[in-house]
Amino acid sequence: MKLSIIIPVFNEEQTVRVLVERVWAVDLGGVEREVIVVDDASADASPAVLRELEAEGLCVVHRHPVNQGKGAAIRTGVSRVTGDMVIIQDADLEYDPGEYPRVMAPLLENRADVVYGSRFLERDQDRLYDRWHAFGNGVLTWVSNRFTGLGLSDMETCYKLFRASVIKAVDIEEPRFGFEPEITAKVAKLGVRVVEVPVSYDGRTYSAGKKIGWRDALWALRCIVKYSLRRD
Repeated sequence: MKLSIIIPVFNEEQTVRVLVERVWAVDLGGVEREVIVVDDASADASPAVLRELEAEGLCVVHRHPVNQGKGAAIRTGVSRVTGDMVIIQDADLEYDPGEYPRVMAPLLENRADVVYGSRFLERDQDRLYDRWHAFGNGVLTWVSNRFTGLGLSDMETCYKLFRASVIKAVDIEEPRFGFEPEITAKVAKLGVRVVEVPVSYDGRTYSAGKKIGWRDALWALRCIVKYSLRRD
């Protein structure tokens, strides 16, 4: 088995090296790994850092000439994966790669085809910096569940792991943060097995570089309705 790790990057010069090194430090229990970084036209020193990491053999880098958004970066990454499993990993250190074995377990045990790493299962809400962000996530997840019937606790989580055949069967259309409700709605329509496992979370503040905002939440609501009701 092989795990493909897709890391979208936009202006993460302070964290991307630490993140990639943490990814390689995880014991995957014999599972191979590949690290695919998609630089979404970063304007800071991220491209230079990524060139160094690629030269060290720690990742393969693909660069967008213009900024397109997280969803577009994931779409690029999915088109290049060669693994049996695919996980999304943000570069900002909010999520710990040490959780990979926990997220992979249901798939490796053939209990799931898609695994969501939930920040709210058996976890203290105080781990989130912004309670309004947690509240908004809860609302979006509740609305998503009403349309998809999945019963998730954390639809907006970064940690989504897929069988490669599942994620490759989905046409990713949303270029920005609408990816999360879009992929959830489309996975639900596929009728595959979706489970959640608890993961840790060290949320950063907007002053520290958090990029998602209230406009993205409104767009997410639109995406929930659009992709849940649309007949493909």
